[in-house]
Amino acid sequence: MTLSLDVVSVAGPVGLPLAGEQDVQAACGIMHVHGRRFGRPMPLGLDYASIVAAELAELGAHALTFAQARGIPLHAVSTSLAQAALLAVAQYLAAATADDPPEPHSPGGPPFHSAEGIAFEIETLDPAVWQRFWAALSADDRAVSRGWRPFLHRFATATCPLPLLAEVLAAQPMACIADVARGTGMTLVRVSDQPVEHLPAFVLSGAGGGHPRGRPSGLLPLSGLVVLESCRRVQGPLAGHLLRLLGATVLRIEPPGGDPSRWVPPMAGGTSARFLALNRGKDVVEIDLGTAGGRREALDLAATADVFLHNWAPGKSEQWSLRHADLARVRPGIVYAHASGWGAELGPNPPLGTDFVVQAHSGVPPSLMTIVDVFGGVVSAHGVVAALARGATGADSSLLSAASRMNARARRRCAEPLTVPVCDHLAALAADPRFARALVRDDCVLVRSPWEFTS
Repeated sequence: MTLSLDVVSVAGPVGLPLAGEQDVQAACGIMHVHGRRFGRPMPLGLDYASIVAAELAELGAHALTFAQARGIPLHAVSTSLAQAALLAVAQYLAAATADDPPEPHSPGGPPFHSAEGIAFEIETLDPAVWQRFWAALSADDRAVSRGWRPFLHRFATATCPLPLLAEVLAAQPMACIADVARGTGMTLVRVSDQPVEHLPAFVLSGAGGGHPRGRPSGLLPLSGLVVLESCRRVQGPLAGHLLRLLGATVLRIEPPGGDPSRWVPPMAGGTSARFLALNRGKDVVEIDLGTAGGRREALDLAATADVFLHNWAPGKSEQWSLRHADLARVRPGIVYAHASGWGAELGPNPPLGTDFVVQAHSGVPPSLMTIVDVFGGVVSAHGVVAALARGATGADSSLLSAASRMNARARRRCAEPLTVPVCDHLAALAADPRFARALVRDDCVLVRSPWEFTS
């Protein structure tokens, strides 16, 4: 049986005459979302759709190899720049077509600049740290309070207007800002002009002695396999989402009461639209992993799974005794996949590893789109499928390794002239019949699988 990976096309199932990267960024919403902080559509500083499509193509090739090894009669797989671009804007597209009224997207946002003009990012997920940091800089209390929500949700809106707060930082020397950050617990990372590009996208380890148990139950590469997922935010859930689109059954572990991201507006049919974009179709079990009973339950579930995927903070797997060795005792050969922020590159106690600080550290052209989170999800899923195809049992990746892969694959940004109009409203894109084959409606508009397999 011969393997075939079709050439990556530009438009794929999108019925538009797209000539290349610029057209895809314009028509498929990337320019619109990236440009929110500027108040007008703007192209990304790299050929992002091409980079994501190339990774999807390699992932698809590994999936095809694995499918054939399992006796699934698949012969070819294809993807496109347009499908990669739609995957990149999937959360924003879901939010734009939710039940709730459209969100305002006022321009503005980091990276910040010091008095010397040094560009940097700050990060915290703790409102107390946010308050302490700005209080130490004598910022206006009302501006600090008003700024918390746009700052916390900038990953979801791709904009973050903080006019008074940005001015506070612009009046301070970098040394002072760094001292305040250290003293208050705020993560601060300077924007690097030296791109990180030496790291492998993922690292495989171990040997499972052949492919995981489980007979194919369908015509997709991962049909019949079970993925146990314990992830939050974007990178990990997107990896699980892609594995589901490849045919796996994904069982998602959430804390008692459910993942808080389920209730973040805008809502679609009672669930966050953005949450649906990453988690639609997954099964869910609520477990308190902070308890011994919860951990036993997780191990019981792992005993019948083929893949365990998590993006816990450093030290959590050891604290909970849910390391690779712990799961391998109950399920020999299980693929243990960790999707982290920094990997091992910054030592055992790294700073917060979120999209924007990793962008800054790695030298990726800055954007308030979650470009590293999304690509990190693709890379993580690629690592899992490569592990399955090669009989490995470990697949480690990180946002930093994904950023490195992006930088290594970046070429001079395409500057071909636009031949299509620039999308300026995602709801209009969702309603355009020329996108119908790439999208699906389920309380909000979601993106179909970025692959087409041929049997």
